Amino acid sequence: MFSVFQVGLITTVAILVHEIPHEVGDFAILLRSGFDRWKAAKAQLLTASGGVVGAMTALLAESAETAGNSTAWILPFTSGGFIYIALVTVVPDLLEERHPWESLKQILCLIAGIGAMLTVTLVCE
Repeated sequence: MFSVFQVGLITTVAILVHEIPHEVGDFAILLRSGFDRWKAAKAQLLTASGGVVGAMTALLAESAETAGNSTAWILPFTSGGFIYIALVTVVPDLLEERHPWESLKQILCLIAGIGAMLTVTLVCE
């Protein structure tokens, strides 16, 4: 049906179609949160570099086990960057919210997200 090259090319295009708007959106969120353009760009570069280093380490590893051992420190670094970006935008909005029900819904969604991450961690361990 499709060759390995075609599948790789389609996957690359799909990732780019997803990631470019995602990164632009994150940049806009940082600008809205009070970052200047240079600080927002540095924050984006820092969080993206963690993912790139992890991907390169995994690609250059000799086996899946070696990749897992080599990238164990990258996952918390990258996750922390994304959590920081998310909380920089959510917490100020929570503090400005006038309706307690809206704040409660946002807090419950945060807790649900943390619960989902915990569940995945426990199931995949």
